[in-house]
Parts: sequence; structure tokens; C-alpha cells
Amino acid sequence: MKKKVNVGILGSTGSIGTQALEVISECKTIDYSVDFLTANNNFKLLIQQAIKHKPKSVVIVNEIYAEEIKKQLKGLNISVYSGVSSIEKVVETETTNIVLTALVGFSGLKPTINAIKCGKKIALANKETLVVAGELIMSLCKREGVSIIPVDSEHSAIFQCLQGEPRRHVNSLILTASGGPFVGKKRGDLKNIKVKDALNHPNWKMGAKITVDSASLMNKGLEVIEAMRLFDVSAKNIDVVVHRQSIIHSAVRFIDGSIVAQLGSPDMKLPIHYALSFPERHPSRLKRFNFLDYPNLSFEEPDYKTFKNLSLAFLAANKGGSAPCVLNAANEIVVQAFLEERISFLKMSDIIENCMEKINFVKKPDLKSLIDIDQETRFLAKSLIR
Repeated sequence: MKKKVNVGILGSTGSIGTQALEVISECKTIDYSVDFLTANNNFKLLIQQAIKHKPKSVVIVNEIYAEEIKKQLKGLNISVYSGVSSIEKVVETETTNIVLTALVGFSGLKPTINAIKCGKKIALANKETLVVAGELIMSLCKREGVSIIPVDSEHSAIFQCLQGEPRRHVNSLILTASGGPFVGKKRGDLKNIKVKDALNHPNWKMGAKITVDSASLMNKGLEVIEAMRLFDVSAKNIDVVVHRQSIIHSAVRFIDGSIVAQLGSPDMKLPIHYALSFPERHPSRLKRFNFLDYPNLSFEEPDYKTFKNLSLAFLAANKGGSAPCVLNAANEIVVQAFLEERISFLKMSDIIENCMEKINFVKKPDLKSLIDIDQETRFLAKSLIR
């Protein structure tokens, strides 16, 4: 008898969301049912997904598209909701076993919190949730008895390496980084970087925001903070290693000196498949990795001077409190400005650093404080861009 899993996807039209639906369609050993799908603006793709997967409900954040969606889905017994508040409400769907949070940035925080409060297992692809409010989230998970299964390839790798291992046996975590499209370059080489250059990632196909973060190494910095919260380790026990081939997705060093790593082709469908089927492993149609295709794997230290964002992230990680929230908010604003060609690639780091210096530090922020700090930082970052 097939295992029955009811999935809700926050951000179904993005890179992770679309791949998750492909995983669901391709899996033959699990009886997947899609409870809900959500999108921000891409109503056309949301309609196509709803017709194919027949969820109980869909949510479109941009309310101007709601009537068109209702028209296109008429007769399919699919409820259509709109607005930001509906994203937070839809996670309460009673039949849902697991919520895949694939929203971009700070927007994933409140829906994830609400899903945890409703006792839903979380497949987390929204690293910003733990960056901004990691202590609050992990404390809430413990109180509600909720599991978080990471979808980021690096954190999925560490999660897999830790299965069956007592945490007291862990010495340190090793996060691998491809280095992005500019690995090996110096600051002088990055002065005239264009958006198309930053979006040209050598190994991964991702959304625009995360691809720019990868190019600036901010993505790796955010992952350091996420790993701290998810696996309860300090930043000093997390190493970042540039591994250009993206075959070793991350590793764990144990107290006896052993290192356990998880390897595979750079394909996000693998960690998605693992998260949705955990704690079991199910067959997949994914391409099998062949060691002979990669006879040489390389490793090098990150260039913290050239890629200043990684240094800023470690600074925020070590400081704790509200610092990661400021880092994340400022980064979201500058990445969007860079994508709109309003600031340069290098200017992003300068503005983030400026925000981290000017926004008042709060040692033990609650959720309301984090929301206020997020908004204050965004306002400051926008003013610095202007």
C-alpha cells in the first residue's frame, strides 16, 4: 500500500515550487495529494498548476488576478483566495501533513510560524525564516513537537549526515560553496559587473534573488546563520569551503576526526524528494551520479575580502540578536536594486554594512521587534540607495 502524503506548497510558481510539483508527479511510490498552492504574481502558471494537480485551494497574493483565476478554475471545486493574509491562513488546512515553504525572503516568516503552530511538518526552502527569527522558530518547533526538514542542498546534506548520530559527537559543520560565477576574481574585477553576469551561475538553475546572493556569497552567509539555528552550533564551528564542482553538498566533522559528506549531482530535486518523503527513502527517476564524470574535485578558502557579504554574515552570526534580521532586510533591498540596475554589484555590500552599523541592536528581539527592525532597515537601505 502506498504511503499517503498531503502537501501544501507556499511559492509553487518559483524555482523550488515548480520542481517540487515535478517530483510529486514523477514519484510512483508515494500517493501525493496537493492541498494548496500559492503564488505572488504569476497567476497564469498558478492556473496551469491548479488544473493539473487539483488542490483544495490556491492563493494569489496580488488581488488583481483573483477574478481571472476564479474564472479559469470554475467548476473544478478549487477555492480561490487572495492577499497576504490568505497565505498565513491557508497553512491551517486540516488535511495537510507537510508544508513546503518556498517563498522568497522575509515573506516566508509569518506563514511558516502559523504552519508550525498548526502542527504541520515543515520542508524548509526559505532560509530567511531561520536567519531572521531562528531562535523563535526553533523554540516554537520544540514546543509544538514539529520537525523542520531542510530543503537547501547544503542543509539537507548535513541533515542526512547527522541521521543516527548523537549531537555530542559533532565537532563542526562544513558548508560547501560553488563560489558562483565570479569565483577567483578580485574586487577590481567586479566594478562593472552586469546583472546578466551575476545571473549566469555555473552549476545551479535558481531564482534571480538567490542567484545574485550566490554570486555575492551572501547566500552562503545566510546558510551559515541557518545552519547555526537548525543544528544548534555556533558560527565558530562552521567552516565554508569553496568547491567549484558542487558535488559534495556539505559535510560533518565528528569529534574522532571522521568526516561524513553527502554527494550528488547539482539537482535541487534530490533534496526536495528527500524532504517530502522523510523519514523514508523512496526511489526516484533522478539522474544517478557517476564518479568517473568528476575525476577531479577541488577545494579552496573563500575570498572574504573580495566577497565582503560573507564576512558581514559571519559578523551578524556572531553578534546574534537582531543583527541577522538587519543583514537579511538590507540584502533583500539591495539585491532588488541591483536587479533593477539602480546600484552596482559592489555597492550592495557597502549599503548592507551601513545598515548594520546604523540600526539599533536588540539582544533578545521578539517577533514584533523583528518585524519593526525589518521595516526600519528596509527604509534605511532604500534611502541609502536614493
